[in-house]
Amino acid sequence: MRTHPFRGDAVMVHEMTEPVRYEIRVRGVLGETLLAAFPGLHAQADAGETLLTGALADEAALHGVLEQIEALGLVLLELRRDDGRYRRGSTGSVEDNSSFRSGSC
Repeated sequence: MRTHPFRGDAVMVHEMTEPVRYEIRVRGVLGETLLAAFPGLHAQADAGETLLTGALADEAALHGVLEQIEALGLVLLELRRDDGRYRRGSTGSVEDNSSFRSGSC
């Protein structure tokens, strides 16, 4: 029987309890009625798409947002977890590729 958690276990528990910032891009410019379905997220419209950003408490909250997107018939274009691993290169491009990008939703 193990009496003390491994260091890796403690880190995982800490990561699961800290809110994580997400960027969620959907097709279309969302009006006030649709935006009301995503309280706590900031919305920015650009080029026929809406970027929802904000911190979500845990993975269950993320799944709730994704389920809401599906229930409203919105098209998910991109989901990005901003966990501090993104670095801007000298040209301004993002060097880390930790996002999901859907091309034909």
